[in-house]
Amino acid sequence: MKILILNGNPDPAKGNMDPYLARLREQLSAAGHDVKVIVLRDKKIGYCVGCFNCWLKTPGLCTIQDDAIDITRQYIASDHVILASPLIAGFPSALLKSAMDRNICLVHPHLEDVAGEVHHKKRYDKYPLLSYLLEKEATTDDEDIAIVTDIFRRQAVNVWTRLSFVHFIQTPVEEVIHAIDVH
Repeated sequence: MKILILNGNPDPAKGNMDPYLARLREQLSAAGHDVKVIVLRDKKIGYCVGCFNCWLKTPGLCTIQDDAIDITRQYIASDHVILASPLIAGFPSALLKSAMDRNICLVHPHLEDVAGEVHHKKRYDKYPLLSYLLEKEATTDDEDIAIVTDIFRRQAVNVWTRLSFVHFIQTPVEEVIHAIDVH
C-alpha cells in the first residue's frame, strides 16, 4: 500500500510527534508498505487565497508556485494519507491546515446533492483513505476529541473519502499499523 504521512508538527523540539512518526515509518516499511513522510515545516506552503484559479484557469492545479503542488500530487496518488499534528488550542497545526486547504483543487467547483447534503463533485475516480495521528495537549479532554474527530470526519466527506481512524501518539505503533492493514 502506498502511504503518505504529512507531518504537521511545527516544532520538533516539543513533544514526541517526530520520533513517533519515525518509528511508524520504519515499521510500516518493514511490513512492506511504500511510505513517504513529508515534513511540512521544511516546505514552502502558502495559504489558499481563494482565487479559484485551480477550478477555472488551471483545473485541478493550484497556480501558487510552491511545494503544495507536489504535496497535492503525492496526496492523490496515495492509497492512505495520515495527517499528523500536535493539537494546538484544540486543532491541528496551521501547517497541516494550510496543506489541506490547498487540496481544494482535487474536487470540481460544481456542486451536487449527496445524501441530502451539497458537496463538490469528484475530480478523480479514486481518493486516498484519510487518518489522523495527533498529539494531545495537557488540557485535551473527551469533548475536545469528539469535536476534532467530527471535523475530521466532515473533512473526509468533502474530499470524497472516509475517515479511517483518529489515534493519538500514545497509541502503540503496532495498533496504528493494524488499523491501516485492516482498511
